[in-house]
Amino acid sequence: MNNTMKKVEYKTLKLFKEVAKVVSPPPILTVSQWADLYRRLSAESSAEPGQWNTDRAPYQREIMDSVNDPIVEDIVIMSSAQVGKTELILNIIGYYIDYDPAPMLVVQPTVKPMAEDFSKDRLAPMIRDSPTLRGKVHDVKSRASGNTILHKVFPGGHVTIGGANSPSGLASRPVRIVLMDEIDRYPASAGTEGNPIKLAEKRATTFWNKKKIKVSTPTIKGASQIEKEYQSGTMEEWCVPCPCCGKYQPYEWRRVRFSDVTMECKYCGEHISEIDWKQGEGKFIAEHPERVRKRSFHLNELASPWTHWPAIIREWKEAKKEQKENGDINKLKTFINTALGETWEERGKGADEDSLLSRRERYEADIPDGVLLLTAAVDVQDDRFEMEVVGWGKGYESWGIRYDKLTGDLDKEETWNQLEAWLDQEFYYRSGSSLLIAKTCIDTGGHKTTECYKFLKKMEKKGKRINGIKGFGRESVGIPLIHKLSTNNEYNVKVFILGVDSGKEIVVSRLSTVDEGPGYCHFPINRELGYDETYIKGLNSEQRVTELNKEGRAVTKWKKKSGTRNEPLDLRVYNTAAVEILRPDFDVLEKKIKAGINYMKKPSGKTKKKRRVGTISRGVEL
Repeated sequence: MNNTMKKVEYKTLKLFKEVAKVVSPPPILTVSQWADLYRRLSAESSAEPGQWNTDRAPYQREIMDSVNDPIVEDIVIMSSAQVGKTELILNIIGYYIDYDPAPMLVVQPTVKPMAEDFSKDRLAPMIRDSPTLRGKVHDVKSRASGNTILHKVFPGGHVTIGGANSPSGLASRPVRIVLMDEIDRYPASAGTEGNPIKLAEKRATTFWNKKKIKVSTPTIKGASQIEKEYQSGTMEEWCVPCPCCGKYQPYEWRRVRFSDVTMECKYCGEHISEIDWKQGEGKFIAEHPERVRKRSFHLNELASPWTHWPAIIREWKEAKKEQKENGDINKLKTFINTALGETWEERGKGADEDSLLSRRERYEADIPDGVLLLTAAVDVQDDRFEMEVVGWGKGYESWGIRYDKLTGDLDKEETWNQLEAWLDQEFYYRSGSSLLIAKTCIDTGGHKTTECYKFLKKMEKKGKRINGIKGFGRESVGIPLIHKLSTNNEYNVKVFILGVDSGKEIVVSRLSTVDEGPGYCHFPINRELGYDETYIKGLNSEQRVTELNKEGRAVTKWKKKSGTRNEPLDLRVYNTAAVEILRPDFDVLEKKIKAGINYMKKPSGKTKKKRRVGTISRGVEL
């Protein structure tokens, strides 16, 4: 055979090979296998850029590959943060662009910024850095591409990215694959069109091989969409074998021991380190394996390869410290949702009245030992003032000092003069030393507002530590207790705007503290001090309820119980605001108290310390 014939034969064989590559079916791949072969992680969206490796977080494999099961139609992922759930969505998108082309819809909570940010910051970098995808989806800037930020076309399909708040984006075209991200952040209705989850699901009705994937960190128990979806599926937990007894079990926060950062085996009782637990070959175990068409998975941060247990423990301790000392439960809510992947349950509807009544104690003096600072609060009614003085100690441990009422004609100046005299009274320790009230907050938002402003102006001129307060005008969910200081009133007096919902959270959290110390609330049984059953009922007059707001989001609100008056609760919130405004250094105050100094009394003599030029006051100097 001459050289010419050999060349022709070689070229012919090469041609047949190329033709065979084109016409032969692709190798059968699952989503995880596709990702391990073709997915590239981008530097701007991953701490570990480069080739994707499912073994890095092995719990992701079963979730991704459930997409390839022809029996499964719904896949639900209820999880914490830091477990790679967004990457799972991206891998599924990449698989259908490259390997099994199909029309897709990705739904984010909002169009702007979330849908656009997902497209630009997560999807576009994946397409750019994964060669097999880059060849199929043209850049948005290319004139010939026909692609936009929210709509990308590829051979055999397209991917549309929409917002749950936009009905047009959810009802535009039929799709086979629907991916819904962070569904607990969706509004109750997309405009006037109804539930956005149902609208998105309807886009896939005509496809026999449709897939609906729902992903989210949960929010509030009873209002969480992802929890409802999870509970209606197989309810699978990621379980690992005990290195000692070999029995499979999930990662559970209640079994983690802080002292040596171990988790106890629920079967043999051994305490085992994080690294040893994570070396085992895990698997998902379903509570309801018979629900084959809807697989639902739960993951928490203890399983994550990117977050380690000491950091999770620190986050928990910080959240608990914030709850105990400041009564702020927001960090704890966030921890439950984003670290444990569980819904937040409103525990209790207020403090236990019988418990508060039974734990009252007898005071031997106006001020019990432990009190380092006094604040007062005034609630203004049409015919009376209601007042409370509260003592504060280290860690915001508190003592009810006096609850009183002052009746009179509030249109007359003499009634306000009586209030001033009441607030000027001196309170005594058993040792004989005394304290004056360091800060008073008076409500200006209800009755007799103009008279309040006049009184505050008068007190301001006298140099007294009395401030107006007013509740935040709209729904105050998420607004801190001390929101801002305003002088926008007819007398230009200082009025603090309060996030009263946050204040009530703080008060109720502290009332639930059962051990004396930081956050604990003391109440006297002495009849003349005013802390009777009526007061305790008033302190417990409101309860937290979860409702949908105007935007359809689940929020926690405070509702008054019927048949009770809520002035005691309001006054305790105002007192809490007063001590928050002061932000005292309790260690300094303790030294003065031990020395028998009433630091609120002006020093004798006319000598006044001159402030150095250029210095400023940091907070209130007591």
